[in-house]
Amino acid sequence: MKVCIVIPTYNERKNILKLIPEINEIFNVNNIDGQILIIDDNSPDGTWDLAKKYEKENYCKLLRRKSKQGLGTAYKQGFMYALKNGYDVIFEMDADYSHDPNYIPQMLSKINEGYDMVVGSRLEDGGKRVEYPLHRTVVSNVANEIIKLFLHIPERDVTTGYRAFRKEVLEKIDVKTLESKGFEFQLETLFKANIKGFKITHIPIIFRQRVYGNSKMSINEVIRFLKLAVKLKFKYEIPLRKGRL
Repeated sequence: MKVCIVIPTYNERKNILKLIPEINEIFNVNNIDGQILIIDDNSPDGTWDLAKKYEKENYCKLLRRKSKQGLGTAYKQGFMYALKNGYDVIFEMDADYSHDPNYIPQMLSKINEGYDMVVGSRLEDGGKRVEYPLHRTVVSNVANEIIKLFLHIPERDVTTGYRAFRKEVLEKIDVKTLESKGFEFQLETLFKANIKGFKITHIPIIFRQRVYGNSKMSINEVIRFLKLAVKLKFKYEIPLRKGRL
């Protein structure tokens, strides 16, 4: 299988300095036919310039955008690139080491078992958050409870951004038509994969707070997330339901 790891960046110079070579080492050790795709929103800290040296080593591809345009649009562009270039499995992950790249082989093994999508979950048994700010924990927990109530998504960790997709999932949900511009992209893709009937599983992950840089989460992102939940509920005429499926 050809594998593409899509990583949006904005001021992640210190993180990708270590992350890109580490992912490549995981590719080599596990005999993975993989490529890293960095989508940089013209980071003022020089992330792009640093990443360019890895592009010359043929395991990293770079797409540069003129300005900061949102996480969702970056993933959308990255997924479309991966589909166009014949990748079989497409990952999304953060650049800040909150998503440990050592989970990549485990997630691929689930794909090999026949699953269409694998979610790296902080909330399943064995998963947890480490040094995560209390206010973000509260926001994440509330968002996940709302999604269970509104949209009947069975996965507990709807807001996680560490995932692997078979290309068929992204083709069927029609990536180019996705509307999300920010973090709500996680909800839209997971919801539509469920609606289409794809086989989805999870692995527990240890989610660590970033070491370098600042979080991109804002109150506006939370508002957009909740608005999308309401929109999907009424668009697909989903009744309220209490508890987990």
